[in-house]
Amino acid sequence: MLKNLESKLAGLVEGTFSRAFRSEVRPVEIARRLAREMEEHKTFSVSRVYAPNEYAVYLSPQDRDRMADYEEALSSELCAHLLEHARREKFDLLARPRVEFRTDERLRLGEFGIKARLVAPPEVVDLAPSPAQHDHTMVFSAERLRKPLEDAGLAKPSAAVVVVDGRRMALGRSGGILGRGRDCDIVVGDESVSRRHAEIRPSGAGWVISDLNSTNGVAVNGRQITTPHAVGDGDRIVLGTAPVIFELE
Repeated sequence: MLKNLESKLAGLVEGTFSRAFRSEVRPVEIARRLAREMEEHKTFSVSRVYAPNEYAVYLSPQDRDRMADYEEALSSELCAHLLEHARREKFDLLARPRVEFRTDERLRLGEFGIKARLVAPPEVVDLAPSPAQHDHTMVFSAERLRKPLEDAGLAKPSAAVVVVDGRRMALGRSGGILGRGRDCDIVVGDESVSRRHAEIRPSGAGWVISDLNSTNGVAVNGRQITTPHAVGDGDRIVLGTAPVIFELE
């Protein structure tokens, strides 16, 4: 099936394709694939590792229509996800990540492809160029890309904790993974919880939770979620059957 799909889209979509889903494409799957494409298309220079900064996500007409209402917000969140991934992996970016959704009539429901490109920003003329500039093109690292946002005075998310079985555990600045596995940031020792069940991470001035393809799902305030969902102070999260309280400090 994958070979047929690759043949059908040869020359159009670079990178690895997702598996053929029986249901619609989920944003968390797109996020994972984008991070993987960033890693697989990195370029080594003498002293840096450059990663693609522009991504085109090709969706079936049905999946594109389904995401139409929150496409812009999802694009922003995926860009933030890529920026954080580049920071963790110490990749250098030529510009801020950009994610654009496109429709391909040849794709079926649940199929998607990603084209990753490393694109330089417009030429910048500087009378006193810094060592980070090459041929008038500013080279940004993921760490430096975060600095203008902080300097601009944009709102930062409040510190957060989760309460599990009466224990209060702080989430790091970049959030954390919740699950039964010992390697998770927040370990939830309940048999209904998957080894890597969910992720809570900052988004803009707030926090969002995403289901990591868990077996028994994630609910927020009694409502099952299938896409990244905002969480606020006092929200009740259920992983499988295990209750977790999210609090802001």
